[in-house]
Amino acid sequence: MRNQITEMFELKVYTEKSVFVGEVEDVLIDVESKKMESVVVGKLNQQLVDIKNYKGLKIPFRIIRSIGDIVLIRHLAGAFRPGDD
Repeated sequence: MRNQITEMFELKVYTEKSVFVGEVEDVLIDVESKKMESVVVGKLNQQLVDIKNYKGLKIPFRIIRSIGDIVLIRHLAGAFRPGDD
């Protein structure tokens, strides 16, 4: 199924363990290969990051599990603050 990239903006991003990460703000495309490289997530769940006022995060396409009503990403143990695994 193909979706328009603009339909991804403002989708909520969650891990497989139902942890809210943030919202899609942008999509990075590799123009030469014509493939999506990553999504840029903003409005981050501040409980997940140690840096105050951290504004964005790039999620590589390879860890995205599915895109539909939300963006579901693979849960990466240790990727966020300890205790969130």
